Amino acid sequence: MLPVQGERAVALPADAGFGPGRPRFGVAARARRQSAYDLSESPAMFAYNTLEQGDCRSVLRTIPSESFDLALTDPPYFVNYRDRLGRAIANDGNDFGILTAFDELYRVLKPDTFCISFYGWGQTDTFFAAWRRAGFRPVGHIVWCKPYASRISCLKYRHEQAYLLARGRPRAPANPLDDVRRWQYSGNRCHPTEKSIAILKPLIESFSSVGGAVIDPFAGSGSSLLAAAQCGRRYFGIELDSNHCATIRERLAGLPGHSSVDRDRDLDLAFAQYGRWLSARGVAMPPGIVPGAFKRAEGNAGRR
Repeated sequence: MLPVQGERAVALPADAGFGPGRPRFGVAARARRQSAYDLSESPAMFAYNTLEQGDCRSVLRTIPSESFDLALTDPPYFVNYRDRLGRAIANDGNDFGILTAFDELYRVLKPDTFCISFYGWGQTDTFFAAWRRAGFRPVGHIVWCKPYASRISCLKYRHEQAYLLARGRPRAPANPLDDVRRWQYSGNRCHPTEKSIAILKPLIESFSSVGGAVIDPFAGSGSSLLAAAQCGRRYFGIELDSNHCATIRERLAGLPGHSSVDRDRDLDLAFAQYGRWLSARGVAMPPGIVPGAFKRAEGNAGRR
């Protein structure tokens, strides 16, 4: 799989951090990533409290920089997992290129924020290479202890794990969580590796603030999005599988008082982000003019 830079595909070098070879970390990698963004790649407007179907590597490129306060995600583990019902997971083979999504995830997070990523322990080196290439710094590790074995081989596998990653230097929570936690089984009714909302809510409450925005580029069953909404946060999810997208939308529709967006507030935020994106490239956008035009147009349409 080739990551896209600008309008052309660029082959991933052997030392880019995926598969054999040493990962390429630091300033040079981030400079290469930033050089991909020019005015020919003007970002699309997006709305919080929504779900997008598609390849997260493509969808993330349409989002303005520094749009989110927390990332909480559960990417494929590259183990060709299939549950007892025969359900599989997209990109769970050896398509390590999917982890280039963390480059974009780093960009759309605000400075001094956290990213929490579940991962497959058998591919720890691969995940670390992707996270470090993107610019993330590991600051913690969380283990959930299961009361049952999810797999038996050389050992009985009775835990799930995630790394706490940082962009910049985020402030530590006032009341830090324990890094060894009790697992709560979801029943996997909606997805073969569905996470329980109950285990995700403490993470969101600890590493973001009420009213903040949470992104999950590998939304799966949508548990992270529901957890964010229940914690009073805005959310944005991306999921490749159309069937899972339908399930997520059904689950979100069941939230009390569910609404896709706070429309006026969200529109102003989106244009403010777009204005900052333009400003960083030396292009000015008069503040308030475009959102105001949209609102006037909507009002005129309502009077027809």
